[in-house]
Amino acid sequence: MQILDAARTAQALPFARLVPAIAQAAQQLAQGEINAPERQVVAIDSSAVLLGMPAVAQDIGVTKLITVHPDNARHGLPVIQGEVVVFESATGRRLALLDGPTVTARRTAAVTLLGIEKLAPQKPSSALLIGTGVQAASHADGLVDYFGISHFRIASRTMQAAQAFCNALWTRHPEVAATPITLSDLHAHCQEADLVIALTTAKSPVIPAQLRPDTLAIGVGAFKPDMAEFPAELLHARAIVVDHLQGAKHEAGDLIAAKIDWNAVRDLSDVLAHGVERAGITPVLKTVGHAAWDLAAARVAAGEMDR
Repeated sequence: MQILDAARTAQALPFARLVPAIAQAAQQLAQGEINAPERQVVAIDSSAVLLGMPAVAQDIGVTKLITVHPDNARHGLPVIQGEVVVFESATGRRLALLDGPTVTARRTAAVTLLGIEKLAPQKPSSALLIGTGVQAASHADGLVDYFGISHFRIASRTMQAAQAFCNALWTRHPEVAATPITLSDLHAHCQEADLVIALTTAKSPVIPAQLRPDTLAIGVGAFKPDMAEFPAELLHARAIVVDHLQGAKHEAGDLIAAKIDWNAVRDLSDVLAHGVERAGITPVLKTVGHAAWDLAAARVAAGEMDR
């Protein structure tokens, strides 16, 4: 069994291979070829949780164990820690141990990239990211690597945090332009962005209700029923696509609070199978994560390790 640290896990998950792997997994999940129960959430204390996410296909299986401790900064530790165990389905033979937060960050970004590929009316050239955490960094890397996006606006509660993120982004990608902004300036800047992506754990909406009709808005960070990044007004004005419908029904807090009509919501597997109408107003995309996306990442990593 190979054990990959965070850096080696990232190297084993290139977005060019990860995005089509997510598409394959979404189709297999819809066809019943991947067995993946809903995420198990076990409380550790009043704020910390243990997440268990297994998934099995004919070729490989995975189990991801993640702990989320929101107050870990005071201990000098990351909020999210964990690992992904990869095994051969036919024998149970362990193949790899991957860094869990890295898998989560990159496969989540890959789901977003797939959604952009299928839902955006044209290839995006600019993006506004709301949030400055690990997910925001992974999404920025994916947008540069996969779409060649060269103009970013980075929004945070403080200009200091937004500027620090921009500085780190410039270090990784010197060719990009990145403008730091605060949440109070969101509305004006959103009008100039092809993509607006929220990557927060907000309890109240952070995405403006008024966007250009051709702007694709994506909510990524809010993954609990008490979290929300989308305003109800925007959700009721646009078609809604989610990464996984059953998971979204009890985890997408913004959709639940808005009391949207679930019968009208599509998931990515349906969009992959039947396409989407690109004329008129662009849909919104909401993702909550699924173990099948971890399995897709494990396939990519296993293939990279065999090279």
